[in-house]
Amino acid sequence: MRRVRGSRAHLTATLCALVIACAMSPAFADDAKPLTAMLLVARADLPDSNFKDSVVLVMNNIGPAPAGVILNRPTRIAVADLFPDAERLAPLTDKLYFGGPVDIATVSFVFRADTPPEHAIRVLDGVYLSTDRTLLRKLLDRAKPMEGLRIFVGYSSWGPGQLEGEIGRGDWKLAPADMEALFGSRAEHPWPGGDTPDSAHRTCASSPPMS
Repeated sequence: MRRVRGSRAHLTATLCALVIACAMSPAFADDAKPLTAMLLVARADLPDSNFKDSVVLVMNNIGPAPAGVILNRPTRIAVADLFPDAERLAPLTDKLYFGGPVDIATVSFVFRADTPPEHAIRVLDGVYLSTDRTLLRKLLDRAKPMEGLRIFVGYSSWGPGQLEGEIGRGDWKLAPADMEALFGSRAEHPWPGGDTPDSAHRTCASSPPMS
């Protein structure tokens, strides 16, 4: 599968437009496009190891082209490793997920909320996407920190017209995105061979714990 092409400057501009970056702006602007979120299910023989057997939540309302996160690629990195001072996380085995091959050092999260939170983009009714660390820490301080929450490193992105072409040649099947699909139990496929991307290992090893 081809990824977004272009210069480093173009990639940086795309990251800003997607609002998926390590630095978070004070607030999200109103959605510029109608809310459209769906699931992409990879065809059984897709050769790209990043996306083989993957289910991708893809959205068109957060930037100039579709972007999203892979839902079923757990890494070996425990969420508790990023928050060693969060006592509620210590006994949990929940992992970070490989959201896609773009900007593997980025941390983003999808979560359920009854009311629209600040610093988040609506994905579905009652479901939001954010990269705000303060908001993430607030969620992790709940009595059930990982309930209705999935945390990702990296994300997936396509250039204008690219995803449509891949769907047209049969690389992906479309499925509706709903609460069960995002947070319900499902067969999971560890990031190739169960290995965590080396860059993600290096990022967690070299970065201070999130606080």
